[in-house]
Formats: sequence, C-alpha cells, structure tokens
Amino acid sequence: MNPPFISVRNLSMEYSGKKVLDNLSFEIYEGETMGIIGRSGAGKSVLIHLLRGVEDPPTAGAIVYHVSMCPHCATVGLQSDAGKPCPRCGATLAKADVDFWKPENEALKKQIMRRTAIMFQRTFALYGDDRVIENVLRALDDVDYGEGAINRAADLLDQVRLSHRMMHIARDLSGGEKQRVVLARQLARDPLLLFADEPTGTLDPQTAAIVHQMLRAASKDSGMGIVITSHFSRVIEDTAARAILLDEGRIEKIGAPGDVISHFLRDYAREEDESPVTFGEEILVARDVAKRYMSADRGLIRAVNGVSFGVRRGEIFGIIGKSGAGKTTLSRIIAGIIEPTAGEMNFLVGDEWIDMTKPGIENRGRARGYIGLLHQEYDLYPHRTVLDNLTDAIGLEFPKELAVRKAKITLAMAGFSDKVSGDILSKYPDQLSEGERHRVALAQVLIREPRMVILDEPTGTMDPLTKRDVKHSILHARQEMDQTFIVVSHDMDFVRELCDRVAWMRGGKIVAIGTVPEVLRAMPPEEGGISSAGEAPGQVT
Repeated sequence: MNPPFISVRNLSMEYSGKKVLDNLSFEIYEGETMGIIGRSGAGKSVLIHLLRGVEDPPTAGAIVYHVSMCPHCATVGLQSDAGKPCPRCGATLAKADVDFWKPENEALKKQIMRRTAIMFQRTFALYGDDRVIENVLRALDDVDYGEGAINRAADLLDQVRLSHRMMHIARDLSGGEKQRVVLARQLARDPLLLFADEPTGTLDPQTAAIVHQMLRAASKDSGMGIVITSHFSRVIEDTAARAILLDEGRIEKIGAPGDVISHFLRDYAREEDESPVTFGEEILVARDVAKRYMSADRGLIRAVNGVSFGVRRGEIFGIIGKSGAGKTTLSRIIAGIIEPTAGEMNFLVGDEWIDMTKPGIENRGRARGYIGLLHQEYDLYPHRTVLDNLTDAIGLEFPKELAVRKAKITLAMAGFSDKVSGDILSKYPDQLSEGERHRVALAQVLIREPRMVILDEPTGTMDPLTKRDVKHSILHARQEMDQTFIVVSHDMDFVRELCDRVAWMRGGKIVAIGTVPEVLRAMPPEEGGISSAGEAPGQVT
C-alpha cells in the first residue's frame, strides 16, 4: 500500500450549533481513489470541501497533508518523492507534514491547494462563449504553463476523448461533453489529488460511464488520487478502491466499496405501488414538433426533429435518452419557454385547447401559468428562507398562518417528513444539503398548483432513500390531486419504478414510445435498456 497522503484526525464541524461532521478519523493514501457515499445531509460535501480547503475552518480536529516541498521554489509533491530533484528548479524535495487548517500554515495550505483540483456538483464552470480548447488554455494559463500550452491543451482534450469537439463553443456541448471539458481543465493543473463532488449525478448511464472511465484513466496515467462523493452506488463501484459511508456526519462504515454499498442499501427496499390507476383525457398533444438551431461551427442543429406524442391527465410520462438526445429542449418547448421551429404543442386548459407554439397572453402566456417546470439547473434565492422561497419569492401573497400551512403541505409532497418540514422553513438554502435544496426547488414548483409538472432530471443528485421519498410524493400528488407529470430523466431505476409510459429520444427524434418495460427492452443496455444478450432492440409503437 502507498504511504498516506492525507490523515484526518478527530474532525468535527458545526453550523449554528448543529454537528454536521462528528469526530471523523481516516487516511487517504497516495494515488488512491476514495469514495464517499451517504444520504443527502450526511456531510459528504462539507467533508470534501474541508479536505480541499474551501470551507470555514473545522470546529475541531485536524487534516494533515503528508507532502514533499522544495525549499527554494515551494513546489509541492508527494511525500514519496522526498529526496528527489524538484521538477522545477532541481533542488532536493524534503518531507513535510502540514496541518492544513492551522492559521500559521496558510501559505503552505495555498501551495498545497495549487496541486489539488475539484469538480463541483451541478455546475460545469466553463466559459460558455469560448471554444472548448480556449477553456482548457485558460486553465493552463492559470497555472502559468508557458510555452507549449496549445499542444498540452490538445493532449488533454485527446485524453478525455474530445479532440473532435475542440473548436466547438462550450455552451453548445451536451452535459457529458461539458463535464469532460471540466475534467480536462482540472487535469491541466497537474493535480496530486482530484476532488469530484457528485460529478456525474445529472448524466445518463452511458455518458456517466464514459466520465468514470476518464477519471480512472487519468488516475492511472498520472498517479493522481481521487476523492469522489456520490449518492449512487454505481459511481462508487465504477471508480473507488475504498469507500466511506457517512450517516448524520459520522463514519458508519469504511472498507471495500461492495461491503460499504451493501451496508448503505440494507434498509432500502423498492416498494411497488399496486394501486390501479385510471387516466383521464389527453391534456397535451404534440404534432410534428421540431426545433432547429444554426451554429457557426456546427451548422444546422436539429435539437428536436419532428416528434409527436400525447399525455393523459393523471399520467406520469417519461422522456428518456442519453445526454444530447433532445430531452431538455423538448421539455422547454412543452413548458412554453422556447418556441419550436415547426409543429404544434396543444395543451388543454379547462375545456379549451391552446397551441403553445402561438405567442400572446391568450395562447402560450395563458397556458404557461398551468405548467410547472423544475429544470436540472434549478436555483433558489440564497438570502431568503425556505418559507420565503416558497411564497414571497415566487409572488404568492398569503397571510403568514396560511403561508406556513401551505408550505408544509407542499414540502411533504416533495418528500419531507412533517417534522423536517417545520424545522427547515426558517433555514436558508446554504444551510441545507444538496438533496434538501433539490426537494425545496421541487416544492417551489408544486406550490403554484400547476395542472402539469415537468421534472427535468429530478433525481440527479439524490441518494436512493431520498429518491424513494420523492417517488412516493409524486405518486401521492397524482393520487390525491389528479396531478400529471412529465419526467425527463436518464435514471432508469427511477423511471422504471415511477412512469406509466415513456418516450425514448435519440438524435432529436422519438424512436420508441410505450410502456416502460416495452421501451426498456427496445433500448440497448449501454443506454440503460434491459435487452438480454442476443436480443436485437426493436421498435415500439
């Protein structure tokens, strides 16, 4: 086993008197990939940010980095490199044990941070108007790479298998492609350790597997260690050599990923809803809907290419497919946010059909008030409480007593228990876990009482137990309120357990539509389908 790179000793962290990390002790070894798994609010993101150095100082305990340092130019290396020449100036590297959060070590901490990198959850942190290679060149410039930067940028894009996209504008990439550009930008730092906080939570299984492969290859090629957090067992299984299970800020288990994941999932049992469902009339009908864009470098882009389908009242209808298939563009057309290039999108309001492709307050403007959308890159007002986010912040003016009651009911629909609903109303978004913020954002949509709700990647960063709660809340809303949902997702387990019918998109087209088992049998396994070996995917009509 390699020597330790980081020693965590009796680490604790409190916010407003509440312990979010409780007396953690463990080690991360040189070149190791360590997975951190746990429910929303378990403390994963707080821990990874403390390890990286981007949080407030811990309440108690220490994080010690075991490194080598150059006495002349302050270059930081692995401790196993002590005694070797400095790669920058040739002086001899010397061992150093740095107590990361001690104030007197602030200068050393900054030097160590220059040799680590981080990929945050739910943000791609790219220069959207720049080309892909320009994004990587900016990262090389940040570390004063100097001569040969263009060749190095091209090598990095080749490493993440994006050489064929280097001249594309970053904002035009799919989610998986953007995440690989982020990885290339982080590798440009030549890090000793990469922190990856839910790096593939919003990607489809095939694209996520590619990013996981990129992470493994980068670690193997450079000897870089990785600390990766996730709610998803497959992420930890795909990437980690060891894993830690956090539960309410404490280490519940540490060891082999399979053992840790089995322990994590021990109380998670999928519950099937056997209640019969009767659907009403169609409330949404799409006919030959298309959306085309012109791009300076890619020419004509057919994001949505002539799709037709219908959704019935009370139905939970899924739209599935890999990143870049056109799912999000279609969901924004349904929501009336963007106008299609061709076709009709008819929505039933009362007894009147409204064509969403037509502008004006009597057409698209009228219908939009009855359609809710939770986008995968949701946002909450950071300086408003949860109660304000659910009421004042979206223009609902209730008396205080009614506002609190309505907010609690809506939070329950989004998967919160009665006790937690009451506890979080006075909190601010940054006091919540990522999973809790996601469910508050869902409640922010539901509190408007829409006739139809579009959920774009609703489970992107949720753990299995939280997903179960959200699934049940959606089913409850359907049963009690006759609510209709469109779920846009690559999470096939969630789709399989929740949706009544699904449409599978590829290249802007719907290539199959039907019940969930029918469509998943039509899909290839690499896209999340359930085709058995030797069974050719078929067309479902």
